[in-house]
Amino acid sequence: MVEVAAERGKQLSSRVSEEGAGWACTQIGTFAQLRPNSRSFSWLNVRTLWRSRNEILAGLFGDPSGQVRARWVEAQEARGIDPEFRIKPSVEGNFSFLLLGDTGEGDASQYAVVPGMLKLGEETSFAVIVSDVIYPTGSGNEYGDKFFRPYQDYDAPIYAIPGNHDWYDGLGGFMRVFCDAPPLKPKPDRGLRGLLWRKPETIDEARLAEARALRGRPSQQATQPAPYWVIESENLLLVGVDTGIRNVIDRGQAEWLRRVSLDPRPKVLLTGKPIYTGNAYKPSPLEGGGTIDDIVRDPAHRYVAVIGGDVHNYQRYPVQVGDRVIQYVVSGGAGAFMHATHTIGRVDVAGVDEDDFRCYPLRGDSLSFYSQLYARRLRMKWLYLTPSEALCVMSEHIKNEPVRTPAGPVRITRRMRWAARLLGAWPWPFRLPVDRVFHRFLSEMSDWDTPPFFKQVLHVSVTPEELTLRCFAATGCLAQELEPPLEDEVRISLS
Repeated sequence: MVEVAAERGKQLSSRVSEEGAGWACTQIGTFAQLRPNSRSFSWLNVRTLWRSRNEILAGLFGDPSGQVRARWVEAQEARGIDPEFRIKPSVEGNFSFLLLGDTGEGDASQYAVVPGMLKLGEETSFAVIVSDVIYPTGSGNEYGDKFFRPYQDYDAPIYAIPGNHDWYDGLGGFMRVFCDAPPLKPKPDRGLRGLLWRKPETIDEARLAEARALRGRPSQQATQPAPYWVIESENLLLVGVDTGIRNVIDRGQAEWLRRVSLDPRPKVLLTGKPIYTGNAYKPSPLEGGGTIDDIVRDPAHRYVAVIGGDVHNYQRYPVQVGDRVIQYVVSGGAGAFMHATHTIGRVDVAGVDEDDFRCYPLRGDSLSFYSQLYARRLRMKWLYLTPSEALCVMSEHIKNEPVRTPAGPVRITRRMRWAARLLGAWPWPFRLPVDRVFHRFLSEMSDWDTPPFFKQVLHVSVTPEELTLRCFAATGCLAQELEPPLEDEVRISLS
């Protein structure tokens, strides 16, 4: 089924036409009927920002995630979990799974992904959420509308690794839902950090039980051992690591990662923080020295890909490491507001050629999206760039051929270039909030509740010989729900 959908999806993608990108949306998809309410998640709220303060406190006074994680793991080991944190789903030699990243805002942009996900996931063995299951603070009291309800019809287990937002609750909600773990006993944290630090919420057990019933079928049940784990199959290991708030791996997890990486089977690393993103290298340090990427690059460990969330779009960097290529993927576009791709300059990191780089949304669509958003909200019509205009402006800047043929002739004007500058298409001292620096406080400025959404989900197929990654789009338009566009595909040898 997915093979057929992929072949059709190639001809329907944003790389082929504006219709494939969702710009010509004639009918909104069925996702609108799935939402429990019409309220939209907003970061432009003092209470939301105050609840999310642990990110800033961790940067100022140190990130306690490593110590708290060690306590969670110790408590789980006392309950008798597998000390190597193994998960062994019932899969044969050939199987497939879904991967979603940064899902849990609970609004239109999350629910827009669901119809296509269900269609693509009909024959998959399980799904994995990579980073930020629940916004804004990972509370166990918000899983109903942001996890159990949207995925109630996905008839297979769902595993997860936490993101920084899940850690703002001390991982209490995450551990209760995914590991069935009781709360940790409070441990005083003296000093200013301890005084200001947001403490975990008390979970309303009746409310959580009601939410769990939405995914109550035996086929949907899964309990994972800890916030990091390894999913084992005959031909592949999926190694999930927990990067906490500030992207440092504690000593105990680092030692486990080194042990599990010695297994001779091919591996894919799943991480809350991508290693390559925005044409930059972020290798993720390990407590005690070294980085995650040092382990990934060691040929004895046989890693073939790294997939990370946290950044709310799709990017793929095929990096040559010795005599092999490792696919470094960003996949964080399954629900939260979109991080721009038009701010990514011509790609050259780690020797990756621009022509080999892939992203979704396309840079031109990202620029057009932001131009329309600010033209509306600031009532500045001159900022608006059509998809074709934005496509050509970005092609001129990046110095490559337009990814798709523009809809009609385009003459690039001074107005278009000024608009692109202000929208952050290239470095400029005066620009509107479009990148991640501003999103902690102004992300609502880049969020809207009407198509196109430029969301995505990964479908991963595994055989003894090959792993196939496919990035399918979710625009929120009915046409793309019925036939999800295929935005990227890569086949990786496992032999």
